[in-house]
Amino acid sequence: MAGRLKSFMDSEAASAVPLLGAALAALVLANSPLDGAIKSLVGEKLTVSYGEIGLSKPLLLWINDGLMAVFFLLVGLEIKREVVEGELSRPSQVALPIAGAVGGMAVPALVYAAINWGDPVALHGWAIPAATDIAFSLGVLAVLGRRVPLALKVFLTTLAIVDDLGAIVVIAIFYTGQLSAEALAVAALCVAVLAVLNASGVRRIGPYAVVGAVLWVSVLKSGVHATLAGVVLAMFIPLRVSGVADDKRPAIHLEHALKPWSAWLIMPAFAFANAGLSLADLSLGSLFEPVPLGIMAGLFVGKQIGIVLGAALLILSGVAAMPAGGSWRTLYGVSILGGIGFTMSLFIGTLAFHDPRYEAAVRLGVLAGSLLSAVVGYLVLRLGSRN
Repeated sequence: MAGRLKSFMDSEAASAVPLLGAALAALVLANSPLDGAIKSLVGEKLTVSYGEIGLSKPLLLWINDGLMAVFFLLVGLEIKREVVEGELSRPSQVALPIAGAVGGMAVPALVYAAINWGDPVALHGWAIPAATDIAFSLGVLAVLGRRVPLALKVFLTTLAIVDDLGAIVVIAIFYTGQLSAEALAVAALCVAVLAVLNASGVRRIGPYAVVGAVLWVSVLKSGVHATLAGVVLAMFIPLRVSGVADDKRPAIHLEHALKPWSAWLIMPAFAFANAGLSLADLSLGSLFEPVPLGIMAGLFVGKQIGIVLGAALLILSGVAAMPAGGSWRTLYGVSILGGIGFTMSLFIGTLAFHDPRYEAAVRLGVLAGSLLSAVVGYLVLRLGSRN
């Protein structure tokens, strides 16, 4: 396997540690006397202004709209690298995980929709269980070590990257609000400037960052979710630069620079602000209400069925082969791990429902479905390796 892909997998698995720590801290504090103080903190308004121009948002939205835009910039850089010169650049290698990703997005959405069909408001959350969390899923595989064939780890990594790309498309198409023509015009101008910078061979990150900041503000004001500005910016950061060492290429250099910030600040901050769930008003029956049940069933049942079904169609038809060293049991176990939706599922949940009454339902469904997928997937792969 290429060194860059192995490095990517190792770093993603390692980032699960601070992410898990932040999520656990959020859950503990949400069920402690400090719950009110934490809610006040994330609800505190912060203002950034320059002259007459300014933005004033609660801390929670600075995290979800601002820090997550940087996370999506990193995701965009990773997807671009894989498409141009990585696993996604080779059709023979990418067909199987793409089929698994498509099935793994479609079936969970159908499961959720079937459970919530009678409620048009609840149906807005159909995409919540359609995402896979790279960090946590690779973290479980890291714990299993050599019990899982390397080719299956690559399969899940590639599937999760394609999954992220699908989530970006879903957010852009289905979770866009009322559009502002003026703000979109400014955003289009920023994209044109970025294209000129790229075509002119500008390698310094600074000019891209300045234009990217203006792009983020304009997209934020346009009605399109601001995090998509990060993905657009990533597409114009130069990747192929002749005569320059790999780690000095702008896109690769920026990806490496953002990695630790994403792992140790951005993702933990997002988890801490969005994963807190008070158990005081919940019971076992709460888990079987339509929204949390739809999310849980979509992640735990829909994901494994969709991924296995998509992959099996190609394997049985002879279009693609079983990953080297893999079996139907291990492929199934890895497919279950695809149901760990955590980060992207929580994020889509914040876009799907603006009514705070759905907040606890989304968090409960995502946490339950992700935990079930992690535990059962681990057991299937662990017991399967013994056999």
